[in-house]
Amino acid sequence: MFDSFMVSQNIIRSEYDHCVYFKSFNGIFIILASYVDDMLIASKSMEEINRLKDQLSRTFDIKGLGAAKHILGMEIHRDRKNGKLWSSQQKYVEKILEKFSMNNVKPVNVPLPSHFKLSSVLRTRTDEEK
Repeated sequence: MFDSFMVSQNIIRSEYDHCVYFKSFNGIFIILASYVDDMLIASKSMEEINRLKDQLSRTFDIKGLGAAKHILGMEIHRDRKNGKLWSSQQKYVEKILEKFSMNNVKPVNVPLPSHFKLSSVLRTRTDEEK
């Protein structure tokens, strides 16, 4: 039922992860990720997020919990002033290290080139690139 609802709203189900839906229009993306009975909606446009939430609430019994602070063991961090969003799995990693009695091992730095940056410029634009 959920999938047919999303398709009726012209929201496409990802062929790579069937729990992810997306829509692109006028240069704006809206992404919905679902997991069991949770969902996360992301977009640069709060207006589009609210529109989708309104459409969902007309068909399903949903409860808005506000801005996500974590999902699937990942912490979500926002710097609204600078327009940055990032996630961290630090607590998950600490939990795993503790489980295997490795929480007191000596950490080692893994170098990452300073020029390595993620950018929307690098995103795929055509079907061929995808």
